[in-house]
Amino acid sequence: MIQTLLGVALGGALGASARYLVNVAMPRLLGHGFPYATMVVNIAGSALMGALVVVLAQKSGTRFAPFLMTGVLGGFTTFSAFSLDAISLWERGQGTAAFVYVAGSVLLSLAALFAGMMLARGWFA
Repeated sequence: MIQTLLGVALGGALGASARYLVNVAMPRLLGHGFPYATMVVNIAGSALMGALVVVLAQKSGTRFAPFLMTGVLGGFTTFSAFSLDAISLWERGQGTAAFVYVAGSVLLSLAALFAGMMLARGWFA
């Protein structure tokens, strides 16, 4: 149990660090005013989650799930930040941007997870 907990903690630190780097890079690349970083992190994290769930199951690697899925991806993805960003856009009077952000994040994250699963199934079929 302690070894698993330490793996989750290490994975969480790695995932949170990666998220921080995305949060620094995205405004430099695409500008401020829209939460691109959170949207990118959630979509990428969903795609990776979809691929990992398939790969770990097919390769008998479920023992790595706590580190990779709970730790790394749990630290990387940011749905609490997503919620705050959406409400912040709304409260700033940017209702259309809030709608695009929520709909785009949810739909593209679901599509990315499905794509990750399909890619992983194709690679490891």
